[in-house]
Parts: sequence; structure tokens; C-alpha cells
Amino acid sequence: QVRVVESGGGLVQPGESLRLSCAASRNMFSAKTMAWYRQAPGKERELVAAITGGGILNYADSVRGRFTISRDKPQKTVYLQMNSLKPEDTAVYYCKMIVNHEVAYWGQGTQVTVSS
Repeated sequence: QVRVVESGGGLVQPGESLRLSCAASRNMFSAKTMAWYRQAPGKERELVAAITGGGILNYADSVRGRFTISRDKPQKTVYLQMNSLKPEDTAVYYCKMIVNHEVAYWGQGTQVTVSS
């Protein structure tokens, strides 16, 4: 049984910050890549940020310079630090553990709302 659970979402005003956390089961040690996705109402799910097992980082152009993905291997936790939040960042954010090209696991999602 593999479990991926996100937390840290909430309601903030434009320009403020949030940090999301993703806690995975101990099976996370076999993952090659951890990633954050988001899905806004009426839109397709999109990749926000990813970190490979080798530490290579990837960011969507819309968040580069504002968001930072990081990992805590001993705690089996991945984070998404979100700064200078904009209303267009409003979405449900999902954590994804990618084991290989055929196997991946999704969290349940956490709501982030940026509004004045």
C-alpha cells in the first residue's frame, strides 16, 4: 500500500506565501521523481515543479523564480515553497510520486486560493 498525502493549502492574499508538504509512505525510497501538479476549475492538470532522484529541478515558466521544490529524504517528505502568490495560482495542488514510466501515485490534493 502506497500513500501520498498533501497538506498546507489555504486562503492567502496576493503577494503572500504558502508552503505545501507531501508526505509519502516508506515506498517513496523507490521513486525516481517527485512532482507537484495543479488543476484550476475548468482547466487541465498541469505540472508545476519536479525534482528527480538525482536532484534535477524542473519548473513551469509561470512559477519559475517564485516557487521552490525541495525534499527531505530522512522524513520522506517533499515541499513546495510558494512566494509572491498570484490569483492565477489558485488551484488544487497535487503531489505525485513517480516510480517508473508505468507506476506513479497521486495524493488527494490540497486547495490553494489566492484572493483579495
